[in-house]
Amino acid sequence: MSIGVIGAGAFGTSLAISLAAAGRDVVLWGRDAAAMAEMQSARENARRLPGAGFPERLAATGDFAEATAPDTVLLSVPMQQLETLLTDNAGTLARKTLVACCKGFSLRTGEGPVSLISRILPQAQAAILTGPSFAADIARGLPTALTLACGDKECGRRLQEQLSTRNLRLYRTTDVTGAELGGGLKNVIAIASGVVIGAGLGESARAALMTRGFAEMTRIAQALGARPETLAGLSGFGDLTLTCTSTQSRNYRLGLALGRGEPFDSATTVEGAATARAVDALAHDNGLDLPITAAVAGLVENRLDVASAMKALLTRPLKEE
Repeated sequence: MSIGVIGAGAFGTSLAISLAAAGRDVVLWGRDAAAMAEMQSARENARRLPGAGFPERLAATGDFAEATAPDTVLLSVPMQQLETLLTDNAGTLARKTLVACCKGFSLRTGEGPVSLISRILPQAQAAILTGPSFAADIARGLPTALTLACGDKECGRRLQEQLSTRNLRLYRTTDVTGAELGGGLKNVIAIASGVVIGAGLGESARAALMTRGFAEMTRIAQALGARPETLAGLSGFGDLTLTCTSTQSRNYRLGLALGRGEPFDSATTVEGAATARAVDALAHDNGLDLPITAAVAGLVENRLDVASAMKALLTRPLKEE
């Protein structure tokens, strides 16, 4: 059994390590051929996951054709790069089983990862792997549970067996919309949680924000046809809890920097920033009231400062829960 992993960032590398350690033959691809050759020689991704050695059955390559030779390919690239990857390599990926390992929505079209795959490559089998997980934990072999969402039940069962490992436990669902939304929306709330803590507003304020943020996630998910139980599971509530409370989360760290008025490394991929903008537009199009999402969109677009965002949220009309 062989699996390709496209994207040699921390998360793609950690999945490749876990799968190879479980006895799968895995090929990990990255754009920089020289860097991939160095990884293959050093047997680790020293830049993204230092100290996490590569199992014997993991090969690193800069050859896209080699990495996409397997029937099952994991796509662990930033959400805003996914459309270009699919379009540029449509001939190679057309009939593969493609598992998106990114979270968020396209700024250009508003689509989630599975929706993009299904539109651009209608002959491919599309799925998404999402849930509460940090790359370092997976690479170290620590227990992690994720949601695998696939509209095709039989394909979902096959992928669940293929991608579950000793430390990686997958729960499957056919509710792709719910899994896409949960994984993307929680990043927006994580930025807001970081802002609260960074601005010194306290743990009670963070708890309130997470709760009202989850209400926003549920509101938009139901409006778009997702099942409530999906949002209450790993891909929604589970991922929200992890991302809003740990400095391992890049989204949370961005929020901390915004709350403290500190600069943030622009080279660091923060999916929640683009997601906030995409979901804010989606909310306007669907007549949905998502005040926390709107506040985060205003912050990342520099239309609001932290004081103005907090004032806008705290002066809203009083209402029933």
